[in-house]
Amino acid sequence: MARNKNQSVGHFHGPIRRCSAEELHDALGRLERAGAGRLGIRLAGLLRELIRTGGLPAGTLMPPSRSVAEAFGVSRGVVVTAYEQLLAEGFLLARQGSGTRVADSVTAADPAPTPSVPPPVARPGLPDLGGFPRTRWLAAYRHALMTMSSADFGYGDPRGHQQLRAELAVYLRRTRGAVIDPEYVMVVNGVAEGLALLADVAAATGRRHIAVEDPASPGARDLMARRGITVVSVPVDGEGIVVDAIREPGRLGAVLLTPAHQYPTGVILSAARRHALIELARAHDVMLIEDDYDGAFRYARDPVGCLQGLAPDITVLLGSVSKTLAPALRLGWLVAPRAWQEQLVARRVVTSLAGQAMDELALAHLLLTGGYDIHVRQMRRRYRTRRMHLVEELGTASPDVVVRGDASGLHLLAELPPQVREQTVLSSLRLNGFDVQGLAECRMGSPPGAPGGLVIGYAALAPASITRLVSVLSQAMG
Repeated sequence: MARNKNQSVGHFHGPIRRCSAEELHDALGRLERAGAGRLGIRLAGLLRELIRTGGLPAGTLMPPSRSVAEAFGVSRGVVVTAYEQLLAEGFLLARQGSGTRVADSVTAADPAPTPSVPPPVARPGLPDLGGFPRTRWLAAYRHALMTMSSADFGYGDPRGHQQLRAELAVYLRRTRGAVIDPEYVMVVNGVAEGLALLADVAAATGRRHIAVEDPASPGARDLMARRGITVVSVPVDGEGIVVDAIREPGRLGAVLLTPAHQYPTGVILSAARRHALIELARAHDVMLIEDDYDGAFRYARDPVGCLQGLAPDITVLLGSVSKTLAPALRLGWLVAPRAWQEQLVARRVVTSLAGQAMDELALAHLLLTGGYDIHVRQMRRRYRTRRMHLVEELGTASPDVVVRGDASGLHLLAELPPQVREQTVLSSLRLNGFDVQGLAECRMGSPPGAPGGLVIGYAALAPASITRLVSVLSQAMG
C-alpha cells in the first residue's frame, strides 16, 4: 500500500495475527456510498473504533489495501486513505516488506459499564422527566432557530438574551408577584451558578458571613462554604426562619432562604416573619437571597408571592426551569438590586463568555405563546394527584409517620416516630432504588431529641412506585 515517506514505520513486537479482508467486511458491515475522500475517512473511523474495542488486537496484520477494496466494492484509493489516516494517528504501524499491523501501544477501551443502580426515583426536586413537553419545545426551538439574527450566534449580552429577560420579567411579575425591570434580570445556568456568582461578589465586597436556614439544602450550603463563605445556621420552625435567632446581624452579608416553601420542612415564611426579616436586613445592610425553587407548584391554595415583591431593593430572586421543565436545560434567572448589578455582570463575563442563545430564545417563545403556562398547569395537576396518593398510602400503611409542610412543591417531609432510626429506614429505601434524602443530612447540627425524617420527592414517582416505596418504608420501620 502507499505510504508517505515521512511516516514512521515503527517496530513490530508480539505474535502475528492475520486479518483477512473478508473478516474486516464482516466486522464493519456495509460501507455506505459517499465521495471517495469521505469514504476513506469513514472507513478510517470504523477501523479506529474496531481497534479501540479490541476487535483488531495489537499486532494484528492488516490485509492488503487491494483485497479490502475488493471486499467492500470501493476503489483502492479509499482504503489507502483510511490506512494512511490511521498510520498518521499511530493506530497502525508499517514496515517495508512486513505489511501493516495494529500498533502494540494501542490499548483496547474497557467496555461501557452496565448500570447496576436503578435511575434515581423519589429524589427531592426531580420533576417528572417523562412529562417534558417535547412537541412544544421542538416548535419553540425551531422558531428560535429560524428567527435568530446572525448577531444572535455571537457572544451576546452576559446577562442573557434581551427577549428572554423581558419575558421572564413579565412572567415573574404575573405569577410570583415580583417587582422586576428586565434590565436587572440575569439568565444563569441554573440556581447553582447564580449562588456561585452571589457568593463570589459577597466575598469580594467583604460579606463573608451568610446566614442559612437549618435544616436546608446541603448542596447550597456546601457551595457557599467552598467559595470561602462562612455559613451561619439559623433554626426554622412552623413559621419559617426564626428571625429572632439571628445573632450578630451586623456581621452578616446576606441571608439565604426559601420562603415560599422552605426546604426541606415545607413550611411557608409567615407574614410577620417576612416583615421582621426585612426590617432586620434594612437596619444592618444585609442582602436577602431568595431561592424560589418550586414556587410554581401550589395545590391547596393560591401561590404565595415571593419575598422579593416586598423588598426588591434588598432582595435577590433566584429561580430556574429545573423543576418546571427539566434540569438538563440549565436555564435559570437571577434578579438582583441595582447595587449588585455591575459586580455580578463583571463576574459573569469571567465565568461565562456567551449564553445559550438558542435555548434562551426557545424559552422566551414558550413563555410568550403561553406554552410554558400550559405545561406548568398540566404538571401541577399531575403532582397534586401524586402527592395525595403518597399521603394516603402513608396514612394507611404507616399512621405513625407525620407529613409536614405545605401542600406544594415536588417533595414532602415524612417525620418518623421517635423510636425509629432514620438511617435504618433510609438505607432500606436506597437499597430498593429510592433516592430519598434524610432530614439529618439537611441539618448543620443534631439537636437532642430531634425527630428523624425523610425528604421524599414524589413528582417523578408513578403510582405503583409510590405504593412500593411506602411498603419498603413500612417494613423498615418494623
